Amino acid sequence: MAYYQPEEIQKAKEMDLYTYLKNYEPEELVHFSRGTYMTRTHDSLKISNGMWYWFSRGIGGKTALEYLIQVRDYTFIQAVETILGYSKERPPITYQQPKKVQNIRLILPKKSETTDRVMNYLLSRGIDKDIISECIDNRLIYEDLPNHNVVFVGYDKNNVPRYAGVRATNNSRYMKDAYGSHKAFSFKLDSIEKNDTVHLFESAIDLLSYATLNKMDNKEWYNDNLLSLAGVYQPAKKIDESKIPLALNYYLNQNQNIKKIYLHFDNDSAGRIATMALKTVLPKQYEVIDDPPKVGKDFNDFLCAKVGINYKKRYEKER
Repeated sequence: MAYYQPEEIQKAKEMDLYTYLKNYEPEELVHFSRGTYMTRTHDSLKISNGMWYWFSRGIGGKTALEYLIQVRDYTFIQAVETILGYSKERPPITYQQPKKVQNIRLILPKKSETTDRVMNYLLSRGIDKDIISECIDNRLIYEDLPNHNVVFVGYDKNNVPRYAGVRATNNSRYMKDAYGSHKAFSFKLDSIEKNDTVHLFESAIDLLSYATLNKMDNKEWYNDNLLSLAGVYQPAKKIDESKIPLALNYYLNQNQNIKKIYLHFDNDSAGRIATMALKTVLPKQYEVIDDPPKVGKDFNDFLCAKVGINYKKRYEKER
């Protein structure tokens, strides 16, 4: 498995789709109209003004990385590897570094007055109805417009929204952070009673799945601090040079009482490497416990297996 330095990953993230296709897959780039292109494989996928949008699926973005993951179904690592591999062989002709934008304001997706689609989607993933309702009531989850995606919201210490992760409630596999999101303020559930432990997850879905599993076991799920990293943690090539994820670093700075950290990462190579990295770089003042799901790749797999939902099989059928 390949590993990449943060600056290499950042370079892969910066390449827009038009530049990628023009330089490395020109046969896939088809002129549609003035300033607008489409792809040969998907004629409803249009590229214009530095952005791309796949109209038949209702998904879009800017970068080649997003395209490879959302349209080509590449994993994150495969997408990074593809872009970096091409650019090492043939540097892009028109590639330019984008300007860095400081202090970006979070733009939350428009909120729907209904939550039916979000509720049905999360229930289909095995998440407990009462837990979903509590998150909705506390403005941690809502349904957006016009696509009726589920939005997971993270707040700062002043209860101001600073992060919003958007995920499709249909079979499009759309996943994206809202413009201006800061991962330091990712989705979390705070314990009602103060304690010295935090549980760490790759995604909001896994976090909610863990809470549901605890509720099923008659445990007080609301007395756990649950924190999502809002994505897969990418360690450095040299494990001991890895940085602590933004969300965890901010959380520990704001909660000086924390002494114990449970890592509930996926049962795959990325999850195991991430666990090893954090156990290596976290200060010795913390007790770090590896606690992956007992069944399946992640905690939602574990939950679905326990409640008898074959979500992934149904999803493939829908596709």
